[in-house]
Order: sequence, then structure tokens, then C-alpha cells
Amino acid sequence: MSQTNSKKFIYLALFLFLGFFMAWWGGYITSYFKEPWYSSIIKPSFNPPDWVFAPVWISLYLMIGVAAWLIWLSPKKTEKILNIFYIHLLVNASWSIAFFAMHQILASLFIIGLIILFVLWLIKLYYPINKISALLMIPYLGWLCFAFILNFSIYNLN
Repeated sequence: MSQTNSKKFIYLALFLFLGFFMAWWGGYITSYFKEPWYSSIIKPSFNPPDWVFAPVWISLYLMIGVAAWLIWLSPKKTEKILNIFYIHLLVNASWSIAFFAMHQILASLFIIGLIILFVLWLIKLYYPINKISALLMIPYLGWLCFAFILNFSIYNLN
């Protein structure tokens, strides 16, 4: 394997690591602060069972990481786009802190709204550079919209 190909795969690993580190962070915060608070709040009937979240987020972070890596590979990329990606990951990680650690349901709703705006922005920036990157972000956007509705419902019920 050439040094150029090695560098490509090292960066793929770095983008995946970044996403999965944020997933681990969110999971850690969730597991540490979730109970007994989460069991005591009222949740809507469409709240997924707990086991759904890990495979969904693993799949999404895989797609998010590959999408960013494909942008990184492009000669048309700008540092600005990758910086927006990194900031978006930090905002994403802050949701678990607001919701599970601080029990701030309304603040976490605003954070999801902000994440949705970041993802829409990233899709818009990705599309002219790499259409596959933009498409890889669509399931993430869909899940975030569902999470927004779920978070909104939990806010209204509590």
C-alpha cells in the first residue's frame, strides 16, 4: 500500500474515532446520570426502548465519519467545512450533558434544534463537494428530527 493510501486510511480512522469518541462520551454521560431520573419522567408512547439507541447511534456515527472523511479527501474542501463539522460534534455531545446530567429538558431541546441547523448547513456545504457525503448525513438528520419530536414531547409531558 502506498504512503498516500496509508494516509487516507489513517484519516478515515481519525474521523471514525472522533465520532465514536463523541458517541462514547454521550453514552458515558447517559449511563452515569440517567437513573433514577429518566425512569421517573413521563415519556411518550413512541419512546423507543433503550436497546435501540446504541445501534442507531453507532450506525449514524459511522456514516457521519465517512461523510467527513470523503470531504477531507476532496481537493475542493475548505478548513471552514471541517471546523463546522468539529463544532457540530461538540454541540452534539453537549445534548447528553444538558438532558441526562443536568436534567434540562428545554435546554436540550434547543441543543437538538442547533444540531439540526448544523447538519443542514453541513449537508448544504457537502453537496457541491461530494454528493455521497451529503446523502450520508440524511439518516442522521432524520434521527435528529425524531429526537427533537421526542424531546419536545418529554418536555410537554413533564
